Amino acid sequence: EWPDADHRNIIGEVVDVLGPAGDNDVEMNTILAQYDLPYKYPKNVEDAAEKISDKITPQDFEEREDFRDRFTCTIDPRDAKDFDDALSIKSLGMGLWEVGVHIADVSHYVKEGSVIDREAQKRATSVYLVDRTIPMLPERLCNYICSLRPDEDKLAFSVIFTLDDEAKVRRYRIVHTVIRSKRRYAYEEVQQLLEDNGVKDGTGLPAPVPGKDGYKGENAESLIVLDRLAKCLRKERFKNGSVKFDREELHFDVDEKGKPIRCYFKRSKDANKLVEEFMLLANKTVAESVGKVTKGKKAKTLPYRVHDNPDPQKLEQLREFVAPFGYKLKTEGSKGETARSINRLMDECEGKREQNLIQTIALRAMMKARYSVHNIGHFGLAFDYYTHFTSPIRRYPDTMVHRLITRYQQGGRSANKEHYEELCKHSSDMEQVAANAERDSIKYKSVEFMSDKLGQKFDAHISGIQSYGIYCEIDENHCEGLVPMRDLDDDYYDFDERNYCLVGRRRHHKYQLGDPIRIQVANANIEKKQLDFTLA
Repeated sequence: EWPDADHRNIIGEVVDVLGPAGDNDVEMNTILAQYDLPYKYPKNVEDAAEKISDKITPQDFEEREDFRDRFTCTIDPRDAKDFDDALSIKSLGMGLWEVGVHIADVSHYVKEGSVIDREAQKRATSVYLVDRTIPMLPERLCNYICSLRPDEDKLAFSVIFTLDDEAKVRRYRIVHTVIRSKRRYAYEEVQQLLEDNGVKDGTGLPAPVPGKDGYKGENAESLIVLDRLAKCLRKERFKNGSVKFDREELHFDVDEKGKPIRCYFKRSKDANKLVEEFMLLANKTVAESVGKVTKGKKAKTLPYRVHDNPDPQKLEQLREFVAPFGYKLKTEGSKGETARSINRLMDECEGKREQNLIQTIALRAMMKARYSVHNIGHFGLAFDYYTHFTSPIRRYPDTMVHRLITRYQQGGRSANKEHYEELCKHSSDMEQVAANAERDSIKYKSVEFMSDKLGQKFDAHISGIQSYGIYCEIDENHCEGLVPMRDLDDDYYDFDERNYCLVGRRRHHKYQLGDPIRIQVANANIEKKQLDFTLA
C-alpha cells in the first residue's frame, strides 16, 4: 500500500521466498508467480480429493451403458499421466462401424460448488511448463480416479457414433458409460503400427488392403480402420473450408535436474491426427445437439468454442504481400471461399523459401479462438457449432459442458446465460495467461540450452522484424534470439512494417522475414530470458 501523500515509499510484505536464482524449480515457480498462477495445491482441496471414493457402485452400472466388452484404447504422448479420452470401435457389418469417443467423467466426481470445483474454476486450465504440469485438478483425480487407465473400469461420458465406410455419421447418441481400456498406446507406437502396414505419413492415404495373413501387429485392424475413417473425416473437413495450419511445437528433453539436453520440433503425424479428428467430431456433435434447434425454438445455454472471421485489413495486407511472390488470395466472398483460398496458398507455398514467412503472416491475420455462450461458429474449423467436451481433466469449460448436457438430458431448464458467459470469459483469460507462462518457460529453457554455446555460429532464418532489431531462429534447434539494430552498422536501416522488412537507405540491402541468415551467439541472459546474436 501507499499510506499517504507524504510517504515516499510504498509498503509491501514478503509473502513467499522462492529460493536462489538459477535453481530450476525456483525459476519455474518464478514464472508461475509472475503470472499469478498457483505453484502449490491448497491442502484443503487435496484433502477433499482424498475422501472421494474410486469405487463404481451397482447404481452407477444401472444408470450407464456398459461398454467394457468393446476394443477400447487410449492414445497419448509418451509421458502423459492423465488420460482424458479413449476410442472404441466395433464392426456392425454391412459397412457400418460403431465408434465410441469416451471422455473421463469428471463432473461425476467434482460436484458444482464444492471446494475442488471452486479451485478448478479459479485455475480454469492445466498449465504445461517445459518440465512440469500444474494440474487444474488434484493429482488423485487427474492421474488416478478420472484418468482412463488401462485394465481398470472407469466412468465416462461418451459420444457413440454409427459411421459408414466413408465416415458419414448415420446416427449418434451422447450417453454416460462404463468403459475398460484394453491398451494404453503412445502416439509413436500407433504411428509405427500404421507405417508397418503401409501407411505413408503425411499423404493422407489409408493403409493398403491387407495380404492373405492380414495386417501386422496387435489390434492392427481396429487401429487401421480408425485411421481410415479419421482420414475421411479430415478430407471432408478441408473440403468444407477448414483452415490448414500444421504448426510444429518446440520440445525439450531435460535431465533429472531440469537442465535441457536436447531441443527439437514435434510434428503432428497420422497417429496424432487420428485422435484429433474424432475429438473434433465429438466436440462438434455435442455443440450441435444443444445449439441446432428447429426454427422458432430458442437454444439452451452452452459454452461454445468460437473463432471469428479473420481481420479483413490484415487479410488484405496478406493478399498484397503474397502478390509479388506470384500467389493469389481471395479476400471477398463467403467464409468457406476465404478459408479455401488460404488453404490453396498454404499448399502452393509449401517447401518454398517463403513458406515460413507466409504462414506466419497468415496466422497473424487470424483471430484468437475463445469461449462464449454467444455462438458465432468457428472459422478455422469451418464448423457452425463447436464446443470443448473432450478434455475435462485439464480444461474447465469441458466440465461445464458435461454438467449442462447431463442437466438437459434430465429435462432441466436452460442455464443462466450471464453466469456462464462470465465463466467463459474467465476461462479464455486464464487460457491466455497459461499460454504466456508456457512461452516464458520455453524461452527460459532456450536461453539455458544456449548458455554454453557463446561464440558459436549457426545457420538461422529471420523469424521477426522490429524497429529495434531482427529476431532470428536457429535452424537446427529452433532457439530464437535478437540481433539488435546497433549491430547492423553497414548502413542506416528503415523499418518497413507493411512488408515485414528492414531496408538500408544507401545500399538498399534488405532483411526480410523468412530470409536465411548466419548468426553468432553473443550473450545468453537467463534472468531476462534473452538471447543476443550478432551477424556472423
